[in-house]
Amino acid sequence: MTFAPPDSAPEPDSNWVDDSEGGEAPLPQPPAPRMARPETLAMVESAFFASAASLIWLINYYFPLGPLLRIFFPLPLALIYLRWGARTTWKGVIAAGLLLSVLMGPTRSIVFVIPFGLISLQLGFCWRRRAPWEFSILTGALIGAFGFFFRFWLFSILLGENLWRYVIAQVTGLLDWLFLRLNILAQPDPALVQGGAVVAVLFNSLIYLFAVHLAALLVFDRIGNPIPRPPRWLKVILDYE
Repeated sequence: MTFAPPDSAPEPDSNWVDDSEGGEAPLPQPPAPRMARPETLAMVESAFFASAASLIWLINYYFPLGPLLRIFFPLPLALIYLRWGARTTWKGVIAAGLLLSVLMGPTRSIVFVIPFGLISLQLGFCWRRRAPWEFSILTGALIGAFGFFFRFWLFSILLGENLWRYVIAQVTGLLDWLFLRLNILAQPDPALVQGGAVVAVLFNSLIYLFAVHLAALLVFDRIGNPIPRPPRWLKVILDYE
């Protein structure tokens, strides 16, 4: 009995490679990685920097290291503004406030957002538009002074006592005692004491914003997000180009 050959031979598998001459079949290549969308990257960075700002505030509250960590309070959120703009920064400020509200309570969260969250927005706005240091420091100092008095007002409501009046009375009594010790025949005027206290708060805010600018100048230049150049006299003092 004979069998007729089939009409057509089966087609070879498309994945089959002839290795009769010693050739090896190529390994399957992994798909090319997909780049993250800018919206996703902005969301991830804003969440990261908001968490960093909250962590710095939390560490400084429980383990205060003097003015060292305070300088970095507004910098992570200001960096969001430099990289992604105002809308993403607002999200970062809100995220930091909500995180601190969960960890420390609403009061501490509000004290962080006002003034440091607002200072972050102000600094990011000025630095992204290349505003001079004089303008950004002055406007930031005004926001910082406002935050100082807002803190007094908020705690006065929570404690049921005017803390500002109490502090002024204590300072006035201290000056009165000092004048008596120095044989100065004068009595400190509470109005002048209040005026001096306001000037001192504003001066302290100016010094703080100046320190924040110096820290941002040294840090942000190294990560590729430089802020406007300092005044010429400061370049000469710091020998900074």
